[in-house]
Amino acid sequence: MSFDVIIIGGGVNGAGIARDAALRGLHVALVEQGDFCAATSRWSSRLIHGGLRYLEHAEFGLVRESLRERETLLATAPHLVRPLPLVVPVFGGARRGPLTVRAGMWLYDLLSADRSLPGQPILDPAATLERLPGLAPQALAAAALYYDAQVEFPERLVIENLLAARSAGAVLRGRTRAERVLVEAGRVTGVAVRDLVSGTVETLAAPLVVNATGPWVDRLLGTLPGRRPRPLLGGSKGTHLVVDRLPGTTDTACYAEAGVDGRPFFVIPWNGMTLIGTTDIAFSGDPARVTADDAEIDYLLTEAGRLFPAAALTRASVRYVYVGVRPLPAAGGKDQAAVTRRHHVRHHRLVARGLYSVIGGKLTTYRHLAEVVVDRLARNVPRDLQACSTARLALPGAVTDPVPLAAELVNRAGIAPAVAARLLRIYGQRALAIGALIERDPALGVPLTPRSVAAEIVHAFESEHAGTLADALMRRTMLGLDADLGAAALEPALAAGARHLGWSTARVAEERQGFLAETATLRPE
Repeated sequence: MSFDVIIIGGGVNGAGIARDAALRGLHVALVEQGDFCAATSRWSSRLIHGGLRYLEHAEFGLVRESLRERETLLATAPHLVRPLPLVVPVFGGARRGPLTVRAGMWLYDLLSADRSLPGQPILDPAATLERLPGLAPQALAAAALYYDAQVEFPERLVIENLLAARSAGAVLRGRTRAERVLVEAGRVTGVAVRDLVSGTVETLAAPLVVNATGPWVDRLLGTLPGRRPRPLLGGSKGTHLVVDRLPGTTDTACYAEAGVDGRPFFVIPWNGMTLIGTTDIAFSGDPARVTADDAEIDYLLTEAGRLFPAAALTRASVRYVYVGVRPLPAAGGKDQAAVTRRHHVRHHRLVARGLYSVIGGKLTTYRHLAEVVVDRLARNVPRDLQACSTARLALPGAVTDPVPLAAELVNRAGIAPAVAARLLRIYGQRALAIGALIERDPALGVPLTPRSVAAEIVHAFESEHAGTLADALMRRTMLGLDADLGAAALEPALAAGARHLGWSTARVAEERQGFLAETATLRPE
């Protein structure tokens, strides 16, 4: 098969590039060795933010870019990206005192002058404790209140970018590993890929290839003929803990300075629970085998417990742990916190003309990164392409007023109001497709859990490229990230697969085993 461009990597950057390229008129193929959004993009702090701490490293351009992209996503994906208030408490003796924090807030305000979110007032201790009653009051001097945004489920952000790419003609291939980039006379000719389900190896031809594999960038470059290139990445491990909602917390997040090392970290309301993170530790191992160690877990528990002492956090408080590897540029031993989060694009013109690697980047700026990459690709395409439209074009599920849609789901498909509310929170406008499945077959309205329905499983496989039940529960319906890691939904989902997708007894057993194996990796030892 021949394409204009092959994109390797199905995380947020690869999905964004595929969408932009396909919308501009390029014939696109995207290949991903696992399921889409199964690695770095999902194991983040799940924020769409300007990067307040980047001001300390004078990354003003990155902050401005991030703030601009935050506004774009609030407008084009309002069902997935929502405003989030954050409090930055200042305690006596902290490395960043009230004047430093006030100056940072002023500069953040200045860089986000065209924002749609509220400004950043300074709170006294009493007003701070009104926002976060469980915050430790001892030595609390003041706090700053500011707004950024949260993408509760970046998995859905990736899926919707891929669906938009598919609608524009892109070919999407999950569980397809790029074995090597093919080069002739110093120029890219395509990619040899292996279907990891069938084992079939084939060649996809294209004069342009984008290496958007995140922490696997150097491994793919290692398949190039000739001398192994100098590593481009210096990976950083980030660990997050998920615990029950902490007492004395609200819908306001907390962004604080760790007592032991002064590093900023978050305590964030998320998915009915609390997300605590993150660490920032140099990592050079296999990204597929990265795990959190005891010291990281204890560090996060200690620091969150210092902020919210009534929570009495212990290892038993942890529902699950996730960890990912940030694909940061190699920095030669530089402190991890100081390594830039700015993305850049490397053209390997001397050894493989037409091959581009994406280095670094962050969830917030994925759309602009994609625009930059496709602008570079367009220089090598012998025809005029359409202009980039992703800054104004809404994602497929975008909806600004969910109330009429909720009423439609209730009235037409007989869906309970609580279920309709959750469907709109996960799928936005696309929840109507789930309602249509139930209208055609009322048996698909059977509950998986009190707030989900069997139709979601069918929808995941038939419309959203799920290949396994783990894909459906962990990265489509999002039920696998509930406090029980999808345990309550598992057997009803398997029954739905058997009844509505024709799964055999052997397939049901295989899907159960695969799902349990994946969730086991998230449970603390």
